[in-house]
This record gives sequence, structure tokens and C-alpha cells, in this order.
Amino acid sequence: MAPSTTFTATYTNSTNLSPSFTLTKDVPTTTSTSSSEMTTSDRAKYLHELRQIAATFQDDLNRELTQRMEEDNKRAGQSGGDRSKGKEEEAKEEENYGEEVVEEDE
Repeated sequence: MAPSTTFTATYTNSTNLSPSFTLTKDVPTTTSTSSSEMTTSDRAKYLHELRQIAATFQDDLNRELTQRMEEDNKRAGQSGGDRSKGKEEEAKEEENYGEEVVEEDE
């Protein structure tokens, strides 16, 4: 059996609307004790596999967070909570996610 290590991501919701969760993924490690013992081909193959595992892990994490966000939004809507943002503003925020947007004064 090949040695392995574990990727772990733990999410704790500060609002207590959604329960916390932890995702784990076993990741195989190299059988070599040092990278100098690995051929270039072996290193490339291992790094390729590691990238695939990390991408899958990130997809799983994003899927879980999106599901919880949707559940939180449904609960907020059912409890009669008034959404502070209009749909237009929310769409603009989604479009510019991850980018710094400077609003111009008119």
C-alpha cells in the first residue's frame, strides 16, 4: 500500500445558519524518500496527479459551500428577511466577483 497524506478543509459558519463541515481527501505520496531519487517523468506524473486531486477537492468544497449558501438564502427568504440588496446590485456584484471595482461619482 502506497503511503498517503490527507488534505483537510474545515468550514465553520459564524452565523450558525448552516452547520460546520469538514472535507477530507487522501493524497498518495511518493515512495521515494527524496525528490532526487525520482526521475523527471515520475515527478511530472506525480505533480499532474496532485493537481487533479487538488482541483477535484476544490470543486467538492465549492459545491458544498454553494449548497449551503443556497440553503441559507432560502431560510432568509422564508423567515421574511428583507434582502438589503436589489437583484440588479446582486447581479453586478456577482459579475465583478474577485475584482476591485471603483464606483465613479456622477
